[in-house]
Amino acid sequence: MKSTLLVIGFVYPEPNSSAAGSRMLQLIETFQAQDYTITFATACKKSDHAFDLESIGVEVVEIQLNHSSFDTFIKTLSPAVVLFDRFMSEEQFGWRVSEHCPDALRILDTEDLHFLRKERQKAFNSKQETAISFFKSDIAKREIASIYRSDLSLVISEAEYEILTKTFKIDSSLLYYLPFMISSENCEPHSDSKSYAERHDFVSIGNFLHPPNLDAVRYLKKDIWPHIRKAFPETNLHIYGAYDSPIIKEMHNKKEGFLVHGFVEDAFEVLNSARVLLAPLRFGAGLKGKLIQAMLTGTPCAMSSVAAEGMFGSMKPNGFVEDAIDSFVVRTVALYSDAAEWGNFQQQGFSILKNRFEKKLHQTNFMKRVKTLLSNLDSHRDQNFIGQMLSHHQMQSTKYMARWIETKNTKSNL
Repeated sequence: MKSTLLVIGFVYPEPNSSAAGSRMLQLIETFQAQDYTITFATACKKSDHAFDLESIGVEVVEIQLNHSSFDTFIKTLSPAVVLFDRFMSEEQFGWRVSEHCPDALRILDTEDLHFLRKERQKAFNSKQETAISFFKSDIAKREIASIYRSDLSLVISEAEYEILTKTFKIDSSLLYYLPFMISSENCEPHSDSKSYAERHDFVSIGNFLHPPNLDAVRYLKKDIWPHIRKAFPETNLHIYGAYDSPIIKEMHNKKEGFLVHGFVEDAFEVLNSARVLLAPLRFGAGLKGKLIQAMLTGTPCAMSSVAAEGMFGSMKPNGFVEDAIDSFVVRTVALYSDAAEWGNFQQQGFSILKNRFEKKLHQTNFMKRVKTLLSNLDSHRDQNFIGQMLSHHQMQSTKYMARWIETKNTKSNL
């Protein structure tokens, strides 16, 4: 008999819009490879860029927030594993899963550490030079509590794994490092990958609903691109990303070579035509999907330390890492001009994919961990007293708040 996985999605996956969408599809594929039947449930409305999950055999179900209909739904489905898409989904539905399907293994996919990204953005906006304390952050308290309540939390970046284990002292038994997973055939150069001579211009790509991407485009427009353009007056910077706003569109300037294109269906095509990817992110968290896309297409990167964080381990990057504007510009100009260095960085990108992100090894080890937890779930939970304590208080607070909201909504509809 097939086991069932229930994914509670915060949003529908959009692999052509965000790295989070690609990540979700990789997780679904991992469970499908182990013959799981998969249901994707979400209270979010479907967007125009949403992936057609039903086309890959995933049942899609709409659920309601703060509504007891979910209780009937999950009792009937009776999944072996429940995967929460980000801690907000666990906050909303975790207590219902625990109450009505207590034997299900509860996995939290953090995507990235939201509190890390938010606090870094807050520090950047207030021009703080030193990192502020995570322990003062309400969102950190919420996210860490969600990690403790879950049986296992997936962490996409080794840097974030270290923050959780060393700063917050979370036991490693509750965490699992699982980065992006790339098929082995994509860890090698493609036959249609363009050469240095065939490529022209620069590219930047990223979902504009994501504040780090929006800030990076503004940073490029005002502080970086004018200097690069001065060195290469005939080149252009092509800006791509879903959900471009009027503010983004107003940055388009053909005379300056700053070209805003908006959403692109095929990221491979535009990256494969560009010579260098620019990723000067000034805050953020997790692994950057744009860097993975660049390596897949053999496109060297000019990146900041925030963009590079957690990506390369002990390996050299597929480009350079600089935070100071002057150094970033000088090295970008040199990279664009030097065919030999460019070729070395291109090959390094494929080496990184093969050694750090190859799918088969990560999938195999992750599913071994899942199988072990399913076999020893009670003893695993017995060792997590903090999680039990937080679950108890959630049942006493979140549960009854949800019941109150449901009753209130029911009365207002009479």
